[in-house]
This record gives sequence, C-alpha cells and structure tokens, in this order.
Amino acid sequence: MDRIISLIWFTLLACVVTFLTLDVTRVRFVELTLMYPYIMGMLKIAVLGTMGELLGCKVATGKWKLTGIRIYQRIGIWALLGIAFTAVFPLFSFGVDGLLKKKLIPGLGGSVITAFWKSFFTNILFGFPMMIFHRFTDTLISNGKLFTIWPVVSTFKSIDWENMFRIVGASCIWFWIPAHTITFMLPPEFRVMSAALLAIVLGFILGLAKRKSLKQN
Repeated sequence: MDRIISLIWFTLLACVVTFLTLDVTRVRFVELTLMYPYIMGMLKIAVLGTMGELLGCKVATGKWKLTGIRIYQRIGIWALLGIAFTAVFPLFSFGVDGLLKKKLIPGLGGSVITAFWKSFFTNILFGFPMMIFHRFTDTLISNGKLFTIWPVVSTFKSIDWENMFRIVGASCIWFWIPAHTITFMLPPEFRVMSAALLAIVLGFILGLAKRKSLKQN
C-alpha cells in the first residue's frame, strides 16, 4: 500500500508539472488565475500544500498516512493559506516597489535585487509567522481541537520551539529567501503557483522538524 500511495503522489505531481508545461493548459491556467485569483489560490495551495504535508508526515514517521489525521481539516487550513498567499504576494510586491521608488532601500532598477527585497520582506514578515500558524493549527488538528475554543496558551507551549527556530526558522535564510527571489522574478500570475509547488518543500521541512521533535521525546 505504501508503494501504491507513493506512485499516486508522484503521478499527481507529474500531472501538475505537465499541466504547467503544455501551452494549451498553461494558457488556460493563466486565464483562470486572472479571472478567479482567490479561488485558484485556494485550489492550488490546498492540493499541493496537502501533498507537502503528507510528504512531511512520511518524513516524520517513515510511512504514508491518510487515515486518522483529519485530512479534510488540513486541506481546509491550506485553502485558507491559499487566500493569504494570493493577497500577500502583491502586497509585498507593490510595497517593495514603493520603498524602492522612495529610495528607502537600495536597488532601484535592478530586477534581481528587487526580487530579493520582495522575497526578504515576504519571508521575514509573513513566511515564518505563517509556518508558526501552520504548526499551531497542525497541533490543534492532531489534538482534535480545531473546532473548539482554541487552547492558545497550552498549544503554543506544546510546540517544540527549539526545532521550529533551528530548522524551520533557519530555512527562511538558506532556502525560502533564495527560492522566493526566483518566484518574484516570475510573472505575477505564476507566483502563487510557484508558492504552491514550494509548499511541498514546506511540508518536507515541517516534517523534518516534527521528526526531530519525536526523536527527542
């Protein structure tokens, strides 16, 4: 069964890549993204973010796990994050453009440095807090408390903050800022899709942090 799930997972990923590679489907994808940005953002992040989370679970436990993890709740959280990603990318993009025009940060006129600044502010001001939120909701879902009054203090206390900063936080510097620099060099309609594909990597990183926590406990 584990091999079958692996085959399905990689087949689905191959279908997504093929969809974006073929001219006909890519054009349609761009049209839908421009027409329905929030709906498309929800769908893209919900699908690929959940794939990343399932990968993270496999990293943490060594096995694919589809039952007993309240997967529909996890899909819902990723869909909400998809809405956030759809708004955040233009928010930081236009914001950095404004800072550059006012010469509050250096690099006006350089495409690479502009993309770097957009990635830098996105990850420092949104990326790491978003990953903390995801770990928070992941803990709530695991404890069956997503649809209750959230025990905020006890949930935050239960998070392994050492690994959150050492693994997840550090990844903002060595991976996410460079990766999103490339993302911000893409046309705007492809940025959320790029973020969705990178959500698979996010699942791996969060899974690695969770595995470290399980080993220490």
